[in-house]
Parts: sequence; structure tokens; C-alpha cells
Amino acid sequence: MATVTSFEALQFPTRNELRQFAELFSPLFHASTEEARRQAVSALSQCPNVPSAVALFIASQPISIAAPFLVSSPCLSDDLLIMIARTQGTAHARAIVRREQLSPTVIDALVGLRHSEPPKDTASARTFAPLAAGTTTPPPARSTSAQAEPAYARRSRSRSAKGAPPPMAGASAAASEWQPAPAPSAPATGAAAREEELRDQIRRLAAHVSRPASDRLGLRTITPMQSALLVRFARNREGGAFATTLADVLSSSRWLSERILLDISGRQLATTLLGVGMEADEAVFVLERLYPHLAKPATGSTRAEQLWNGLDAVECEERIETWRRADSYTFPTEREPVAAQPVAVQPPPIQPANTPAPRANPAAVPTSDTLSRPVLRQRTR
Repeated sequence: MATVTSFEALQFPTRNELRQFAELFSPLFHASTEEARRQAVSALSQCPNVPSAVALFIASQPISIAAPFLVSSPCLSDDLLIMIARTQGTAHARAIVRREQLSPTVIDALVGLRHSEPPKDTASARTFAPLAAGTTTPPPARSTSAQAEPAYARRSRSRSAKGAPPPMAGASAAASEWQPAPAPSAPATGAAAREEELRDQIRRLAAHVSRPASDRLGLRTITPMQSALLVRFARNREGGAFATTLADVLSSSRWLSERILLDISGRQLATTLLGVGMEADEAVFVLERLYPHLAKPATGSTRAEQLWNGLDAVECEERIETWRRADSYTFPTEREPVAAQPVAVQPPPIQPANTPAPRANPAAVPTSDTLSRPVLRQRTR
């Protein structure tokens, strides 16, 4: 625990410190008690700087030790989670499902593992259950019918020799004996309910992680009128009107919209249009009209389409908010003005016409004579 505590205290460990911790952790872990192992794993589950080798080592431990690490560790990548779920078994996969955030890749892998599990052989379990309890099972119906066949055949032959017709009731009973026993129906209602509940939980997780593109609740979204204006101004190459409309979309200063348009690569404008939720075909048209080099054909599409498909919507939204925050710091005057308190101004007094303006009275400054006269009077006395 001392090694783990000292490693947790390092906010930004160096490569050498990470390597030393990875080399020391495994032998110390094996030499510790069960309770010390659990405490160490619980402490490391909140540390974001655990080396990948140590993370894989902890995640491969029994589920009684590795459970808190699998549920809450931030240093487990998607590839590592998928590998652990595929190699360690169902208990580890269930612990991974309990994580707060799962990427769509991990969710798809967990669903695939769920469908790849073989169904439980309930019929064989019921067959071996009485043997385990020490009871005897009745002989199968096929052996009973096989023993009854010779006696029935002898009776029918003797009756046919005497000229009596064979009894129909006995024939129907024998025919019923030849019918195979019905297969026992497995009570799969509980298992089906659990599987459906797990599917619903995975669907909710997937909907929480990867929201649809149409769900823009709480996000800055361009209106259809603003989108139409941007397309029109881009078609007519009206840069000033386009910059004004873009500033209105972002609720920012005109300087920010002009700064976005000055990027001749078109990447900043594509980031802005994707971040505000503009339609893909309209955004590509705007990019191709304002930046002609993006209209050139590329492999299977144009350069504007490749630029648009290479952007991530979440990153674009975060970048737009960063730009707007910096713009608000640069131009604070464009915020809502604060109402100033009115100051009462007194009008100058009204004077009659032909009245000369008053002259300022100069201050009396003492001269040398004024200071010397009292001194002379004192001496003459």
C-alpha cells in the first residue's frame, strides 16, 4: 500500500516512474494478503495514470478483486475492455457493463459476446438432477413397448388361428405404446425475460452515449432562415452579408465571423457549420462556393465532402464555444449594456442681454513690499 500511495501522490509521473511502478507492482501484489490486494486495486481504480501493463494485470485478476477496477477505472481503453470481456469470462463482462460511459464499439462487442454464448442445456440438467439426488428414474417408454411386443404378437397369432378377430382395443393400446414420449418443454420464460432486460439496458446505454444527429436539445442550432441566407450569400459571393449572418448565428462579434472566413483552407468554416447543425449538402455547397479549391474532385468525392466527413460534431461544438468565449473577452462592449443612472444637470442661470461676462478675480499674491513694510516699522520703533 505504501508503493500505491506514493504513486497516487504523483500528479504527472514521468516515464521512468511509470516503468518503475510497473516493475514493482506485480511482485508486491503477489506477496500481499487478500485484503491488501483489494485495497490497492480500489485505490488504483481512481488513478488516471496507471500503466497499461498494470491495468491489464489487475483486470485479469479474479472478479472479487478486479471488480472495482473494471467498473470505475479511467485508464482502461476500449481495446483493453473488449479484450478483457472476450478472455476473462461472463463475470468480467458484467462488471464492464456497469461502467458509467461505454463507447459504441464496446457496446457492440458486449452484445456480440452475449449472442455468441451457447444456450444452457436445461434438458440434460433435468436428466442428471435425479441421479445427483440419489433417486432412480423409470425405464424409457421404448423399452416397455419392446417387452410387450412378443406377448401381443403371440396372442394375436393364437386368436387368428382360432378364427377370432383380433381385439381393436388391444391394438389401439399397443399403437399408443409405440408412440414416442413427448419432449419436455424447457421453462425458458425467466431466461428470455433476463435477456430482454439486458438488451433494453444496452439500448439505453447506446442511446445515451451516441445521441442521434437530430437531437440538439440545449445546443446552438442554426435556424432554417439563417441557413437559407448563408446559402444565398455564398451563391452570390456576398462576403459582407455572409459574415454578418454568421455572426448572428454564433451570437458573437463580426470580428469572429470574419476571422473564420479568413481561413483559406475552409476548415474553420466547416467546423462552424457542423457545430451549429447545418445540413451536410448545404454546408458542402457553401464551402465549394466560398473556397473554389474545395470543389475539385478527389477520390470518390470532392475535397469539401472529405473535409466535412473528417470532422467530429462534438469537437466542433466544443471549439465553437471556445471561440465564443475568447470573443466575449476581446469584445466585452457588445454584451447587453448596463442601464446608467441619470444625472441631473442644472442649466446655467439666465442673464439679461448686453450683460458683460463676469471676469475671474485673480488671487492676491503677496509681493516683497507687502512683506517688508511691517519689518521696517518694527525697526523704526
